[in-house]
Amino acid sequence: EVQLVESGGGLVQAGGSLRLSCVVRGIIFDDYAIAWFRQAPGKEREGVLCISMSDNSTTYYRDSVKGRFTASRDNAKNTVYLLMNSLKPEDTAVYYCAQDLICPVPGIETLGMDYWGKGTLVTVSS
Repeated sequence: EVQLVESGGGLVQAGGSLRLSCVVRGIIFDDYAIAWFRQAPGKEREGVLCISMSDNSTTYYRDSVKGRFTASRDNAKNTVYLLMNSLKPEDTAVYYCAQDLICPVPGIETLGMDYWGKGTLVTVSS
């Protein structure tokens, strides 16, 4: 069974940083993609970014995180990281990682994800 487990969430003050981890287990193929989503209180889930495990390329799904959020991967550990810098209160959300074969192009990132983690809560205080 494919499982994705997020960790690293917590409470941080505005301007601070957090690094989230997504450990992927049960995938037998080397080439796949991990996307990060988030859902703020009272809002719909939205795409953040996606990283390809094959070439380390990143697809951003919203301008608000460009320059602040970066993704990286460690294929040997089957782990994807989301480094969040300069955090803002509006970044407060439950963050999820999800698996797809490739990173969707912006606009269709909500479609086709095969597996999801349970999420980790990030709270940014002002």
